[in-house]
Amino acid sequence: MRFEIRWHGRGGQGAVTAAEITAMAAVKYGYYAVAFPEFGAERRGAPVKAYTRIDKEVIYEHTPVEAPDAVVVLDPSMIKSPSITAGLKERGYLIVNSKKKPSELRAIISNEGIKLATVDATKIAMDVFSTPIVNTAMIGAFIAVTKLIPLDYVIEAIRDKFPERLANPNVLILKQAHDSVEVEGE
Repeated sequence: MRFEIRWHGRGGQGAVTAAEITAMAAVKYGYYAVAFPEFGAERRGAPVKAYTRIDKEVIYEHTPVEAPDAVVVLDPSMIKSPSITAGLKERGYLIVNSKKKPSELRAIISNEGIKLATVDATKIAMDVFSTPIVNTAMIGAFIAVTKLIPLDYVIEAIRDKFPERLANPNVLILKQAHDSVEVEGE
């Protein structure tokens, strides 16, 4: 049942935190999970990858996810890079922070065998926080599309991760993205 996620973003957008919160929520739901980052130059705006593995069995691997079941893209400018979809499994999920509809991104994403979803996470985050930290919005989109972890477990993980003054707006962002994600063909 192993499910592997690769998160692509830029420093400061929250990709590492998104991977961690998703793993925390999966553990709360009863799975085993690990999350870890892969950094290049550690500076705001530099490309960042993070990984989450979820399974019903204990996970010992801490190697990069080469064949993900889902790729979550926090920075829409990264979508044109062929490395974004590299290794994405057939019928895998590509979830992108974008103003565009999934059908509009299909011209860029030629792999017809994947499920494409978009959410305007930047707008949601800016409306609530006035800053483009999109991690919880992208988690909301991810769980809405994959249905891997129920929303309540993610809310609990967010409340554990952040103090109340940050948890409440992040839960709002999570729910808005969860309810507004668009999936190709749905």
